[in-house]
Amino acid sequence: MTAKPGPHPNGPVHTAGVPLAEARAALVLVHGRGATAESILELADELAVPGYAYLAPQAAGQTWYPYSFLAPMARNEPGLSSGLATIGAVLGAVAAGGVPPARTVLLGFSQGACLTLEYTARYAQRYGGVVGLSGGLLGPPGTPRDYAGTLGGTPVFLGCSDHDPHIPQTRVEESAAVFTALGGAVTLRIYPNMGHTVNPAEITAVRALLTALVEA
Repeated sequence: MTAKPGPHPNGPVHTAGVPLAEARAALVLVHGRGATAESILELADELAVPGYAYLAPQAAGQTWYPYSFLAPMARNEPGLSSGLATIGAVLGAVAAGGVPPARTVLLGFSQGACLTLEYTARYAQRYGGVVGLSGGLLGPPGTPRDYAGTLGGTPVFLGCSDHDPHIPQTRVEESAAVFTALGGAVTLRIYPNMGHTVNPAEITAVRALLTALVEA
């Protein structure tokens, strides 16, 4: 899949960790609204799992799509399709560099989590792992979830607050059910009164997921 015309056709991809040619696995990190690739790459230092190539694409204008993830999908075009294509292009580059999807983990926070989870559902295959931190599948309530494909046992971690100001708990739970139906090995964690952030328990869970993959 290559990048399509839109806001994000040739945005920079920031990297950390080991070069792809030397990596045992890869982690693609997708930042949230108003944030940057550099800011989400700071998670690489917190996770501190050796053997990984870390890659973070940058959204044009620091946002992947303009409206809430609960808005009708057409309202978020062309940003939505362009953002999805960007993830696909990064995965293609990672595979070309010698790390296949089965050894690649997709991780997003907030708007980046919503984009990452929507990409995973639309292009389901066996990934090394999928992590959605404070996010859920896109679209208004009642959006059809007739995604094709299978995740083939891909570990999926979803973490969110029970009172997130941007992400309804019901959408996170719905997303967990969709990924379970797609064949993912889903772990859902709802944290009381956490707010819209990432907590130490989530870092520990993601580190364990990454470590299990690189040691497999």
